[in-house]
Amino acid sequence: MLGGVAAELRGAIGVLAKRDVQIPARYLSGAPGAAGSVERPAALGDDCAAIPDGDGYLLLAAEGIWPAFLEGDPRFAGYSAVMVNVSDVYAMGGRPIAVVDVVWGTSAGALEPVWEGMVAASRAYGVPIVGGHTSARSPYNALAVAIAGRARRLITSFAARPGDVLVAAIDLRGEMHAGHPFWNASTGADPARLRGDLEVLPALAEAGLCDAGKDISMGGVAGTLLMLLETSCAGAVLDLEAVPRPRDVPLARWLLAFPSYGFLLSVRPRVAGEVLSAFARRGIASAAVGAVDGSRRLTLQAAGERQTLWDLSAEPLTGLAREGAR
Repeated sequence: MLGGVAAELRGAIGVLAKRDVQIPARYLSGAPGAAGSVERPAALGDDCAAIPDGDGYLLLAAEGIWPAFLEGDPRFAGYSAVMVNVSDVYAMGGRPIAVVDVVWGTSAGALEPVWEGMVAASRAYGVPIVGGHTSARSPYNALAVAIAGRARRLITSFAARPGDVLVAAIDLRGEMHAGHPFWNASTGADPARLRGDLEVLPALAEAGLCDAGKDISMGGVAGTLLMLLETSCAGAVLDLEAVPRPRDVPLARWLLAFPSYGFLLSVRPRVAGEVLSAFARRGIASAAVGAVDGSRRLTLQAAGERQTLWDLSAEPLTGLAREGAR
């Protein structure tokens, strides 16, 4: 059983698409064969660029929307474009300031549902849309949204340590999208609750309870953990049976799903209980789902079996390992 799950995860487009990041990683890291290195105020590989600014950090991020998703459900695609950027900021321990958009459509009619979705998410999360670019004269439909935020203390992808407890926190009060691997726990929720649920992340960072983690992205739990391990130059054992999930969603499908509220955190064992309690107080399903080690391999565990999913020392995923790592 575990071998089949591992094979499905390894071959999933949401995981394999992360390899595309190797292209900008090569150009921006100054690695052999690059066009040249670039002076950077922020490390590459986090959910947002975190730029030191005064007594905190300016956060910048952007997300492009999968074309098939945009064509199949343009309103929810517009909503999600804002939602995922908001999640990226909170995943870094920050709070969003505003978003801007780039929207291309074949007609004004093609743009209407996209804008309806973006505005609905802007209102739900209390994050204004302050500018961007819109064209209704394109030969295709396309959407990207960028966000700015601020953080006092960071949760980053570079701070997972051997011995850490892996905590997965996912809002299970939702349903799977009919046509795409998305878990929607947002559009029908009370906006005040959505905002309060997200406040858990900066509260954990500012209390010194968590400094490492990511939001669960299109690579699902496994793909997100691989990215976290790669940038932290670490490995982990992931207990698949411990991952919070709805009863009616098959395991492999759930492990590749993009939840509207989902975070994977790497925390010191002494504070793991406090972190879990913070999510529990908000009604968010959370659990200790594994442990970080120094192997640089992601090992899956279930029903007494173990299976190596990926050996990052032999096969990079994004190519964004911490500088100086081998």
